[in-house]
Amino acid sequence: MPGTFITFEGIDGSGKSTQLRLLGNLLRANGCDALLTREPGGTTLGLRLRAALLDAMEEVDPLTELLVFAADRAQHVRRMLRPALEAGRVVISDRYADATVAYQGAGRGFSPELIAQIVQLATEGLKPDLTLLFDVSIEESTNRTTRRSTSKSSAGKTPRDRLDIENADFHTRVRVAYLQIALAEPQRVKLIDTSGPVERTHERVKEIIVPYLHSKGHLKIADCQLPICID
Repeated sequence: MPGTFITFEGIDGSGKSTQLRLLGNLLRANGCDALLTREPGGTTLGLRLRAALLDAMEEVDPLTELLVFAADRAQHVRRMLRPALEAGRVVISDRYADATVAYQGAGRGFSPELIAQIVQLATEGLKPDLTLLFDVSIEESTNRTTRRSTSKSSAGKTPRDRLDIENADFHTRVRVAYLQIALAEPQRVKLIDTSGPVERTHERVKEIIVPYLHSKGHLKIADCQLPICID
């Protein structure tokens, strides 16, 4: 059975990482061999690159940012994604190439032509079979990232990262770019409104993912009304 590659995308504070964790719980509980990963930071090298890229105290030139994200992705594709897919596994990544189009393309202002070249070089043409785009307003995104950083700071963790602290114009450009991707590729990209409760968003994720993976032979269940697995 061939592997299936699914990506979760969205602006900071959209809730995609929480939904990835919840989906992982659900899939494991139903015997699905799924690899959950993320960008940047899906590999050992990627973890070190992630720490440097997202450090709010680090001054990173936009071109450097673009190339380091590409280096992280190249390592991710070759060392983790392709081997897992070739083994017939379900791979779900928290961000992938669409993030470069949105953040470094629209956000930083690099040309679509350069972004396309960099993405092709890093991915060697590996594209997701399905993408879930988690959408939320810029105002709500800011509120969520602020609450999250306050909570993490109290636990002794790093506060808002370098992308979190970009201004509203930057995040607006990123969000608009994501929505344009969804409009351009409706068969691949499924838009999910995450303005409501986590549980409601999880239900929508299940409605999309469960029958999709069932059709691919990765799940032996067709009923979307599965219990919500929140730990």
